[in-house]
Amino acid sequence: MQLDGHATNQDINTLIDDLCDSTDTSYSVEKKVLNINVFYEELVGKIINADGTWQYDDTNYTDHPRGKGTLVEGQEDYSFSSEYLQIEAIEILNLNTVYVRIDPLDHQELKGLSPQEYFGVDSSGNPNKGFPRYFDQVGDTIRLYPAPASTSVTLTKGIRTWFKRRPDLFTTSDTTQEPGLPSSYHHILAYGAAIPYCMKYKKDRVAPYQARVKEMTEGLLEHYAHREKAKRKIISMKEINYI
Repeated sequence: MQLDGHATNQDINTLIDDLCDSTDTSYSVEKKVLNINVFYEELVGKIINADGTWQYDDTNYTDHPRGKGTLVEGQEDYSFSSEYLQIEAIEILNLNTVYVRIDPLDHQELKGLSPQEYFGVDSSGNPNKGFPRYFDQVGDTIRLYPAPASTSVTLTKGIRTWFKRRPDLFTTSDTTQEPGLPSSYHHILAYGAAIPYCMKYKKDRVAPYQARVKEMTEGLLEHYAHREKAKRKIISMKEINYI
């Protein structure tokens, strides 16, 4: 289901008007798109927390949810775009041009020491360098330990990040764009965007629309949580040692 302007009115904005008894005058396209996007981001946040081994990514994107960056000799901190909702993995390019996955840092593994104490500093107080084996994520920044050294890593495109990202949000000009969701759930965005309008002008419709959104959201989360049907699940026997 596309956003707007379908030849036979089979679009999200038309469905919103049907749900709200509204028009583009009483409920402008700009306001509809705003509320669609607000609900869409909230919905994708729930999906990301529920997806299985086959992770969610908006089908409107033409690239994969991963990115590369250049490492700097001796630099621990690297920032990334706020559109990345979750970091899934960090990889470092070794001297053989192979990306090696590194581990997230658990401070409990540092034996009560700070990272500087644990990984060490040189005589000038700068972080020790080498091949990074751990990363620590704080907000939109990751810190590598130890800091990269050109003698141990390939600096150019030396860090690769796997991430989950926000959906490809709509603009008012994206009339033919469809949501990056299974087509059977496209209409959930119309219900989600209808609720804010109805809270002001059609309050008797809010509760049933909220119930419908809840029902569809549960179905959508179930879909993503069990989407990896092609992956064979094997049950193995656990060895029990008798003393």
